Amino acid sequence: MTKEKMATYLWNLPEQFAAMLQQGVQLPPNYIKKYHNIMVTGLGGSAIGGDILRTYAQARAAIPITVNRDYDVPAFIDENSLVLAASYSGNTEETLSAYCQARDRGASLIAVTSGGKLADLASAHGAPVVTIPGGLSPRAATGYLFTPLALILQELGIVDGVDKDLNEVVGVLQDMRREIGPDAASEGNLARQIARDLKGRLPLIWGSTGHTEIAALRWKTQINENAKCPVFCNSFPELNHNEIVGFEVPKEILSNTVIVILHDPEDHVQVKKRMEISKQIIRDKVAKVLDVASRGQGFLAKFYSLAYLGDYTSFYLAEEYAINPTPVTVIDFLKSELNR
Repeated sequence: MTKEKMATYLWNLPEQFAAMLQQGVQLPPNYIKKYHNIMVTGLGGSAIGGDILRTYAQARAAIPITVNRDYDVPAFIDENSLVLAASYSGNTEETLSAYCQARDRGASLIAVTSGGKLADLASAHGAPVVTIPGGLSPRAATGYLFTPLALILQELGIVDGVDKDLNEVVGVLQDMRREIGPDAASEGNLARQIARDLKGRLPLIWGSTGHTEIAALRWKTQINENAKCPVFCNSFPELNHNEIVGFEVPKEILSNTVIVILHDPEDHVQVKKRMEISKQIIRDKVAKVLDVASRGQGFLAKFYSLAYLGDYTSFYLAEEYAINPTPVTVIDFLKSELNR
């Protein structure tokens, strides 16, 4: 499991979206109906697709879309619910537990997986299975995991124009990889520059609710897993009601902290003001404040432009620390201990 393997994953991300668009999603006729709510249940790299889906659809969907990261499902899940169970391996124990609970509540279920126990459960239950290619790390398979979720909403008539939005993602990421991929000149490679700024420092990633909050979460989790170091994230305007006060002490940590602020042109006008005022408050208290702007026109292109930059930043930060980004031995150990 070499770092070259992760480099290949990152470079090929645009083709994941293209492949799933070509594969498409077809739902059985009995699934085309009105639901009271939709829930995505999953963990880790398999769950963040649900977060993206929730923020992507929230301005257009007439029903609530939620994300569940637990063994148990909420009390509102019933026969009027659609539950999308996402597990890249198909063996995530929390997702399997939630799937069975939702099944017992009479919910409609769809599995998105490369196989494993989830595919077996769904097939035995007569639920549709969207099969995606295996062999990757879940965090490197976001195109495979997210695209079917978005296409399901389109099939149900909840969100339209998904194909167009995803095709824009492919084009934006293909352009970006020429600028921030491993073969791009180091001096003009923004991801490498940010990684150098983060080395030896504590990163805080700030986004905005409804726009870049999940991109901030993606930056956090990718740096955690690839560079194996702590990083924290938060969102405007909420952080202006608590976190912004916490920049007084300890000065030795604050002076070694870097804030990365993710920007979207659609951020609320007051949020844009809050970002600028917040920078004034903290600029002299931290090592550096970095502003990162999204690219593209649609929500998904803007989200994935930020996420892709974060993915490559985490990869180069691992290089800065001379760490192999691919294995996650701590998670492997934890799972083995749970199975004892």
